[in-house]
Order: sequence, then C-alpha cells, then structure tokens
Amino acid sequence: MIATDARKTAIVTGSATGVGAAVALMLAQRGWNVTINYSKSESEARESAARCRAAGADTLLCQGDVSDDAACRRIVQSTLERWGRLDALVNNAGVTTFVGSANWDALDAPTFARILGVNVVGGYQMVRAAAPHLKASGDGAIVNISSIAGSQGVGSSVPYVASKGGVNSLTLHLARALAPEVRVNAVCPGLITTRWFTDGMGREAYEKLKAGYEQTTPLQRACSAEDVAEAVVWLIGARTVTGEIIDLDSGLHLGGMRAVVP
Repeated sequence: MIATDARKTAIVTGSATGVGAAVALMLAQRGWNVTINYSKSESEARESAARCRAAGADTLLCQGDVSDDAACRRIVQSTLERWGRLDALVNNAGVTTFVGSANWDALDAPTFARILGVNVVGGYQMVRAAAPHLKASGDGAIVNISSIAGSQGVGSSVPYVASKGGVNSLTLHLARALAPEVRVNAVCPGLITTRWFTDGMGREAYEKLKAGYEQTTPLQRACSAEDVAEAVVWLIGARTVTGEIIDLDSGLHLGGMRAVVP
C-alpha cells in the first residue's frame, strides 16, 4: 500500500555530490522529503542523505543509472511507495569526458552515446516516469540542470555541448507538453566550483580557467553548488514561470567584462 505524506516530495537525480547534493539539502531545509539518487557513489550518497535528515527531512536512498529506463521507473515508484506523492523532479545527473574539440580522434560513438544517454535520454525517461504523478500533485515542477555549453557552444567535449543543447530544447518542448499542471524550466551554470572540473581537468588547469573566468565576467565570480541550488529551489516554487532557460554564468553571455565596461 502506498502511504500519503503531507510534506512535499522531490526526486533529485545525481544527488550524492555537487549541485545535486546542494539542491537536496536546500529542499530538506525547506521542509521537503527528498529521494537521493546516485549511480556509483554510494558512500557519498549516504552522507548527502544524512545531511538532509539532519535538516529535518525524511529521505530515500535510491541507486540507479538514469540512462536505464527501468531504473528511472523504479526510482519514481520507490518514491511513491515511501510518501505517496511527487511534487518536483530535478534532473541533475550528468556525465562528460574532457576532450578538446580539435582532438577529433579522441571520441568514439559509444562515448558520444553514453553522454547523450545520461544527459538527454535519462532526463526524458525520468520525466516520462514522473509526469503523471507530478500532474496529480496539482503544482508539479521540473528543473533540468543544463549548462552554458548548450547555448554558447563551448564545453568539456563535443557530445557534452550537444547534450546540453538537447536539454534546453527538451525543456521548451516539455514546458508546452506538460502545461498547465507541471512547470518545466532549466538552469545553465557556467564554471562551477565543484570537483566536476577539478576531476576532469586537473587542479592546475582548473585554477587557470577559474582565474580567467573571474577576471573577465561582469560579476567576477564562479558559481558555487549553492548558487545553483538557490536558483533551482526558486524555480520549483515560481508558480508563473515555465519554459525558461536561465543562465547562471556571472554575465559571461554578455561577452565578458571588457565588452560591457567603457
């Protein structure tokens, strides 16, 4: 039998670390139940869940690779069995490979397919599994974690750029398809101060990139995981906002500091 809980409930994919963990914790601090999803990082997922519980939330730990449709359906079903409702889905799970665009031979079809499979197909599969229950909540919200790679055409690799462009297009389509019961938006961070970049680039290359980013963007700061979480949580509650793709890039899209200062 499915229980019914009065507290709102969210699924945050890829919430063992980084942006996903920050989103889950911020929702927990605001009184939400949270499903913590992870693919491989079980110990870190348990730490994320413990922080959410310490903030007063009931949590569910759910392993699953979102590129697997059966796993997506299981994550949603497990959430419903625990709390009897689903009010928000944050599609945060993502993968990449750090390969420069000039290095054509470093990418193969399986790598390309893997990145698209998690970043685009995985998000779609989570929405497909969750949509009826988000509609039933009466105030459902989906927030997709995209990237400026999707709008600027620059990023860690060609398939990553393509995948985030796909996320942006998917967001617009779903905002139309799921209205009026469910709102669908996306956030597009620029440089984020999480281990995503340091693990992929190495510390020295990351520090050089971060210094350049902070020197040339109008706001002169990189984005923290908490910065992204604040935007995500705001969008979940923004009842008149849908179909928006919001840059969180300290003004990078304006062309940099030199482009806007006389």
